[in-house]
Amino acid sequence: MGLLARHDGKRHSQVRATVVKNTQKEILHGVIESHVEVGSTLYTDAFQAYGTLGPEYFHDFVDHTEAYVRGAVHTNGLENFWSLFKRCIRGTHVSVEPFHLGAYVDSEAYRFNNRETDDAGRFIGALKGAPGKPLMYKTLIGDNEQQVPIS
Repeated sequence: MGLLARHDGKRHSQVRATVVKNTQKEILHGVIESHVEVGSTLYTDAFQAYGTLGPEYFHDFVDHTEAYVRGAVHTNGLENFWSLFKRCIRGTHVSVEPFHLGAYVDSEAYRFNNRETDDAGRFIGALKGAPGKPLMYKTLIGDNEQQVPIS
């Protein structure tokens, strides 16, 4: 699932994306409530689970069976992110194990949100965020039996 804060003229759009176990209304609404400020305007597609977002948000949607854009109501920015993500998986990684999918989503969201920075700058930025956060081998391979830290 992805959420995109559109650009405001000063900054590029920013995305937050996560892997969800299913697309039931309760799960999607939980993600929205934890990342979107009450009173915000939400533009979605016509997926039924978004229809009951409630009075906390101003919600409008575009039905892709009828049109992809209706004035300011569209999901094109977020669909661009998912297109880039899919291209990365097909072109760079070729195949992704399901237990690693979240890491790939996080990596591409970081790249998208820091797209004004070159590869070296993004790498340095990622390294600055890593101290004190060891990557455990069990996490790397998706095995809960192993507990050897990666150095």
